[in-house]
Amino acid sequence: MRVAGLISGTSVDGIDVAVVDIHGRRIETVAHGSVHYPAPLRARILAASNANTHTSEISRLNFEIGERFAAALRRIHPLDSIELIGSHGQTIYHEHRRNTLQIGEGAIIAERTGIPVISDFRTADIAAGGAGAPLVPFLDYHSFLHPKRTRIALNIGGIGNITVIPAAATPDQVIAFDTGPGNMVMDALVTRLTNGRQTYDKSGAIAAKANIDRKLLNQLLRDPYFRKKPPKSAGREQYGADFVDRLLETGNSIQDLIATAAAFTASTIAMAVKPYAPADLIISGGGVYNKTLISSITALLPKVTIASSSDFGIDVDAKEAIAFALLAHETYHRRPGNIPSATGARHPAILGKLSSPSAGGAGTPARRRLPSRRS
Repeated sequence: MRVAGLISGTSVDGIDVAVVDIHGRRIETVAHGSVHYPAPLRARILAASNANTHTSEISRLNFEIGERFAAALRRIHPLDSIELIGSHGQTIYHEHRRNTLQIGEGAIIAERTGIPVISDFRTADIAAGGAGAPLVPFLDYHSFLHPKRTRIALNIGGIGNITVIPAAATPDQVIAFDTGPGNMVMDALVTRLTNGRQTYDKSGAIAAKANIDRKLLNQLLRDPYFRKKPPKSAGREQYGADFVDRLLETGNSIQDLIATAAAFTASTIAMAVKPYAPADLIISGGGVYNKTLISSITALLPKVTIASSSDFGIDVDAKEAIAFALLAHETYHRRPGNIPSATGARHPAILGKLSSPSAGGAGTPARRRLPSRRS
């Protein structure tokens, strides 16, 4: 079955697209790519994520982002062979175990592509008592389980998160949680430093030349979150604009704050991983390209072997999009997609909601029926 996965993460860089063929337990990536948000739209999304935004703006963004997601898929791969779409959407609010909101209207994507869409994955897990996150561990378990070695999948996007897969683990033995900030704080500081000309620290070059404020770093690491037992999740609510403003109030140069933020991310990842070492650490996400960050993580974790998810056939830039393609596939076949030991849900749950393309409509692609569930 050929399925497309679509997601925009907490960094709000743009839309990641992956098209995969799923054959039982085998996933073959057909195409993947990213389409950046225009700067004004990114600013509006961040404003909606960081403040109490009027519902009219959220409604407009919901439909506009749906249009953007459909257009992004068309840009990356022809639509005619795709049978199903899994769209995570764009998170603008997430409150642990209480509520969550991902926008990017599934009905718009279905109408513009002529392809059935599964979206709004997180709400069913929250309804079942879970945190609604993380959901990518389903792919991690599917892809990285080893009969003799503990493996830890680390994704460094806007937020850092890990999936711990003990040797020969059953799904209920998987542990997964957000470690804390990933790239989010660093990206925001770089954006401030360059007045928006640059939105991330390429290769970690700024951090490499600046100084870490060790006193500030130690203060940040005293946050009780890092000693809280999983399941747990973090997001822009903890590490968004308000957090960055507090860092700027310390009086440090922005360059030194970027270096401190990189050390903060590396330290919180190491704190999360150490209890499960020795292990294989399999890294994905944009943070893979930050050499300063990866060097710090490597130095802090001498008992782990570090590799990238690409070494296992899951492209580092496409992993989360691949995950939501797989989750859509499971939902379509009426199978649960959450791992309760990771999210804290009371039971496995079938995730997401289906939007089917309408029977007609001028200027839209030819309509197709839902694929057979034998696919």
